[in-house]
Amino acid sequence: MPRVVVFDEFGGPEVMHLVEEPVVEPAVGEVRVRMEAFAVNPLDRMMRSGTSPAPVPLPHARLGVEGTGVVDALGPGTTGLKIGDPVILTAVPDASARGSYAEYTTVPASRVLARPAGLGITEAAAIWVAYSTAYGALVEKARMRPGDHVLITAASGGVGRAAMQIAHQIGAVPIAVTRHAARKDELLAAGAAAVIATDHADIAEAVGHHTGGTGADIVLDLVMGPGQQDLLKAARPGGTLVAAGFLDPRPTPFPAGPPLTIFGYRSFEHTLDTVVVKRMAAFLNAGVRLGALRPAVDDTVFALDDVVEAHRHLEKGLNGGKKIVVTAS
Repeated sequence: MPRVVVFDEFGGPEVMHLVEEPVVEPAVGEVRVRMEAFAVNPLDRMMRSGTSPAPVPLPHARLGVEGTGVVDALGPGTTGLKIGDPVILTAVPDASARGSYAEYTTVPASRVLARPAGLGITEAAAIWVAYSTAYGALVEKARMRPGDHVLITAASGGVGRAAMQIAHQIGAVPIAVTRHAARKDELLAAGAAAVIATDHADIAEAVGHHTGGTGADIVLDLVMGPGQQDLLKAARPGGTLVAAGFLDPRPTPFPAGPPLTIFGYRSFEHTLDTVVVKRMAAFLNAGVRLGALRPAVDDTVFALDDVVEAHRHLEKGLNGGKKIVVTAS
């Protein structure tokens, strides 16, 4: 029988284990996907450890919010897809019940898209969450335009790297923020127009230098916490801050500083909206076709049997911000 990754209690990577389950037939309007690979995301770690913002029912909880595979079966009334189509998952809102850490999963047909031509399986498994989050925050929320100076925190992570590439595709100017100066060359190579290392520079002063004194038009805060106060000082009056992360568990003080438009953002806000997903898909396909959008995938690709090691790899930071991929077949 097909295998599925589940966990019965919250804790470290070792709480995950493989079980065999019968193949589930897709319901009305659903598809069954034979998974080929999935990516490991910070949300997966939060769900597994019991720190997810949404409740995770135990026991026998599943994991996984993105991945790629092949349509294996169609539910009654499902149109627009056929068996054998390569697809990527665009949303798994009930990941604890139907997550992508499995050899097969069923999802609504509206939650899959044709796999972008030109992407290998490992890249396709790792592209959607980071790029849809960055696109939704910058383009749909902040209305990023050509010439905008965009300040991006946690720039070496998956969403940060995607945000830099998307800014370039739009014609904006991405300014990367990192905690360590040692990451500077890596981030410049990844597409940053400039890099600010907080262990060597004051963010507001550095942004002023890189923007001719005007400040950042858009701030993408993927960290949150007390450090957001420094980002506010780096924004121009009338600019936009999008709070789209949760890497710092400490409380985020009430924003104070220049007048800004401030948005909170979570990817499901748009990935469950079929109209926006259509725009996201068009943008993503164009970027892949032009070579402008390409996910950074860790050199170590894990097998399904080694999913515990994949999570340990993430927790130790051995991926250096690149996406970790696990093959499911």
